[in-house]
Formats: sequence, structure tokens, C-alpha cells
Amino acid sequence: MLNFCSLYSGSSGNSFFVGTESTNILIDAGVSSRKLEKALDSLCIDPHSIEGILITHEHTDHTQGVGIFSKKYNIPVYVNSKTLDAMPKQKEKLCEENIHLFDVGDSFCINELKISTFSIPHDAVNPCGFNIFKDNKKISVATDIGHITNDILHSLEESSFIMLESNYDPDVLKYAPYPYHLKTRIAGPTGHLSNELAGKTISHLMKSGLKGAMLGHLSKESNFPELAYKTVLDEIISSNSNTDSLFLEVANRDCPSKLITL
Repeated sequence: MLNFCSLYSGSSGNSFFVGTESTNILIDAGVSSRKLEKALDSLCIDPHSIEGILITHEHTDHTQGVGIFSKKYNIPVYVNSKTLDAMPKQKEKLCEENIHLFDVGDSFCINELKISTFSIPHDAVNPCGFNIFKDNKKISVATDIGHITNDILHSLEESSFIMLESNYDPDVLKYAPYPYHLKTRIAGPTGHLSNELAGKTISHLMKSGLKGAMLGHLSKESNFPELAYKTVLDEIISSNSNTDSLFLEVANRDCPSKLITL
């Protein structure tokens, strides 16, 4: 059994839960320790049971609570060295024995979970995504992606379930109350993934057995949950894939999704 839940997802903070019968981990901790505790409590999960926090990159909406939460519950943090150095306020809160470094591209284990890492294009020092394996199941987490590469597609193939960024709609972004430089950053090659590209990616992954997808990191100003869902669904239909074979959901910004079991 492999469980997934989006605890929070958006520019105000991101954190995802993955668990089995005996091992629980978080991917990112971009909200306060108190909010993490509240979300886990809603799932009846004791924070003391979290055995690792994986960090994708240093931006505050992915790391805000990691230092305090790790220190309070004595939780190991898995992070690459460039990312660790780029988050000095969180680094100084971490106990040295709880810092577990990896190189992007490496694989490692946390109990029965096997975790592989892959590089993603984003305006951070060394951002990455994660594949998490147990038995014959594979969960992939890929957010904050400026564009999709063949290497990323290869890393995501054969996933049973994916948490994938679906950040913005180009037309909504055009009229969003952002300055021009921010709009350019969002839509640029090291910014964020559009609804359309998320749909094309999911359509491709369905050919290698993808059964479920959750759309995450939606912009509050340049997207809508209904629009993201419809755009992705339209892309799946246009690729002649069977929409009935895929579970598709949009992650909540401020509260946990339902627990998904594979």
C-alpha cells in the first residue's frame, strides 16, 4: 500500500505526504510547523511518525517550516548541498545529524521506500523532483517546472500516480495583476508549467500506465481549478486517451486533499 495526500499546494505554501503501513515522509515543508501539524492531525497522522522530509528546492513556499518542524520532531531532512546552502535561515535551525545530503540524480532509501531524484528546470540553484517506489507502485512529484524535457518525461514514465504542476493559463496570466517581469518569469523556461503542458504531459504518461494525477501549485491570480481541470481533460481527449482510465483531481491550496491509496 502506498498513500499520497497534498497537504498544501500553491504559492502560499507546498507540502505533500507519502506513506505506507510503516513509513511516512513529507515532500517539502513550505508552511509553518503549526500548519503542518494541523494538516497531519486531520489525517490522524502523528508528526513523530514522519521519518524524512524531502526538499525539492529552496524557495520559501517549499521550505518555510522545515527547520522548526524537523527540530521539534527530530526528523531527517534530505536535500542537495546547493539547495541547503541557499536556504540559510532554515539550515541554521537544523540539527547537523538530521541533514542527509544527496546529489540530484541519486537514489536512496527511507526504510522500504526507494526514492530517486531528477533535475527540473526552475529558477532555483539546483531544483529536483522525486520518484517514490514501493513494490510495483511509483509516485512522482514534479512541481515548479519551467518546461518539460525528454529527461523529465523519462523520469516520470511508468508512474502509477503523479502530482504535477498546472500553474497558469496563458490568457489569464496576460491579464493578471502581476508586473511584466513576473509574468515573463512565470511563462519562461525556468518558471512554471501551464495547464496545457500539464495536460500534454499527463496524456503522454497515460501510455506508460499512469492511473491517477493531481494538479498542483495553481496560481491564485492566473488560473482557476475548474479551468486547469478542463484544460488537462481536453488535452487527454485530444490525444485519444480514455479519460475513464484516469483519476484526475486538483489539489487544494489551503487544506489537505483526500488521501489517495494505490
